[in-house]
Parts: sequence; C-alpha cells; structure tokens
Amino acid sequence: MKINFNMSAIIANNALTNSDNKLSDSLEKLSSGFKINHAKDNAAGLAISKRMNLQIKGLSNASSIASNGISVIETAEGALSEVHSMIQRMKELAVQSSNGTCTSADRGAIQGEIAQLKQEIERLAKDTEYNGQNLLDGSFDLKGYTNNENVKVKFYSDETPIGIYEISITSLATFDADGNVLTDAVVNTTAGFPTGHTIKAEGNNISILTTDGFEMNISINPDPAMILPSSAEIDITGLGAMTMQIGANEGQELDIRIPAITLENLDIDDIDLSTQDGALGALDDIENATAYISKVRSRLGAYQNRLEHTISSLDISGENMTSAYSRIMDVDMASEMTEYTKYQIMSQAGTSMLAQANERPQKVLQLLE
Repeated sequence: MKINFNMSAIIANNALTNSDNKLSDSLEKLSSGFKINHAKDNAAGLAISKRMNLQIKGLSNASSIASNGISVIETAEGALSEVHSMIQRMKELAVQSSNGTCTSADRGAIQGEIAQLKQEIERLAKDTEYNGQNLLDGSFDLKGYTNNENVKVKFYSDETPIGIYEISITSLATFDADGNVLTDAVVNTTAGFPTGHTIKAEGNNISILTTDGFEMNISINPDPAMILPSSAEIDITGLGAMTMQIGANEGQELDIRIPAITLENLDIDDIDLSTQDGALGALDDIENATAYISKVRSRLGAYQNRLEHTISSLDISGENMTSAYSRIMDVDMASEMTEYTKYQIMSQAGTSMLAQANERPQKVLQLLE
C-alpha cells in the first residue's frame, strides 16, 4: 500500500474534471440556445454562420429600404394624380373656350382659371417632398450637360448610352405675333448618335430618337445674340437618379428616376384660352401634357411593382437563410438535455468515487496500530 501517490484518487479526479468540463459545455449550450458558442465548438460552422447572419441582417435592411422606396413612389404618384386632374380640367376649359358661343368676357374668366391651375401645378411640383427632398423638380432625373449655355438637356431615355454627343444648330425657330411657331429650329447631329436616328423639331425643342428606345430631348434658348451656325457638345452622364439599395451586397441597386414636372416640360406654359384660336391651338398641347404625365406615372407604377416583387424575394431569401442559420447554430434542446443529464450523473458519480479513493490511504493506519 502507498501513501505518497494515490493513483485511484488521481484517476477519479481526472475523470471528474472531464465530466465537469463537458457538463459546463452542455450547460452553456442549454442556457444560450446555441450549439456553437466558441470557435472550438465548430470552427467551420462558426465562420459559415457568421457570414450567413451578416447576409440575413443585410436582407432585412434591404427589405426596409425597398419599402421606403415604395413610399417615395406613392408620394410622387399621388401628387402626379392631382396634376393629371388639373390638366384634365384644362382640357375641359379649352373645349369650352373653343366654343363659338363664348364671349370675350367668358374666355377671360376661363383664362383666369387656367392661370391658377398653372400656378398650382408649379406649387405642387415645388412642394412635393419626401424626407425633405423635392421629388418633382428633376432632382432625381438623369442629368445631362452641354458646353453651350443656350442648349439644355431636358430628357434622355434609359437606353441612351453614356457618352459625348455633338450637334450643330443651323437656325432657330421663328414665331408670329401671337407666339405661334412659323418655322422650327434646324439641328444636325455631328458625332456620337446611333445610326438610323431621326430628328424631330417642335419650335426650339428638339427630339432625337431611334426605334430601339434611344431618345434625347434638348431645348434651345432663342437668344437673339446667338451666333449661327453654332455647335454644342452634350455630356450624357447617366447619373442623378435616386439609388435604392435593394440587396445585401454591393451593386444590388435600383435607380428610380422622376422627371421634372414643369410647365415647360408639359408644354403648357404659354397656352392662352382668351381667344378661340388660342383655345383650339391649346387642345393638342394639353393632350401632349396628359401623355407626358401618364408616361411618368406609368414609369413610377412599374418601379413600385418591381419593388413589391423585390420585397417578396428579399423576405423569402431571408426566411430560407434564417432556417439554414438555425440548423447550424441552434441547439437541439432534447438531445442536449440528454447529454446534460448523462454528464451530470457522471459528475456525481465521479465526486463519490473521488471521496472513496481519498479514504483508501486511511487503511495504512491499521498497519501502524
């Protein structure tokens, strides 16, 4: 019998230590609900799960941002609905003023209402905001610039490639005393434009387009001091739209462009219903304004539908990824409780055996009696 080294106690103590360590690990899993609490538990699983969790958080935020985008669109579309109604009222007044039974006084009253409707359209375009940002003043439309102060880019389509375009201006539009167009401006394209394009002039407003979606609208300021022929270099930037982050990763974006709503863009800035001829001439302009607003509202409606589908997709992706994350990280409580009970019993048994092993050297005292 030996007393310096109690091997039975050492063996029992080691077994008890192992059982206690495993009991502590099991207790941590049960209390946290995770089966991976440290890198040592599952190094690869921890790396995968953290990357998944990062993606889940990003998808959740992207879904929220897409919902904000819908709110922006609804705000702008609501204002455009009222603009549509006002243009419709202008149409009714133009038809009424074109009637030969109207007197000059009647047409004067009609023109007064037209003036108020114009002011309200301008006010609505100026005051429609979301989070302090104006939506209808062209702040969120694609931008284009020129090196000629008399030439402005009004609009270009999404299909218009980014780059530099060049035009030459041969003559400006001429007008009669009542402001009616006598001759349209003459503009030629010199560089950058696709083959097969056509040039359409309406006064000093020029449209350059093709059958495959390319469209560029420019306006020329009828400055009498402008020396003709003149040239202009047009820089199409492709920038300016409201960019919505609709995904968890870089480059997953949606650009929402909202054209400027101005009397000039609607081409109703100079309609005059105080005369029968003016009323007749205004009918086509009002029709074109209606078409312009309808086009903008149609684009916004398409954006909204797309964002709604995006939100559904993001929510489904987040749901599926959360399920995968759960399979990696969440502990099976029933199985882990079984392990916990096993190690708890082993720990109690080890404690008992260690106590008995510590009593064995006491038997030496019997030999010394």
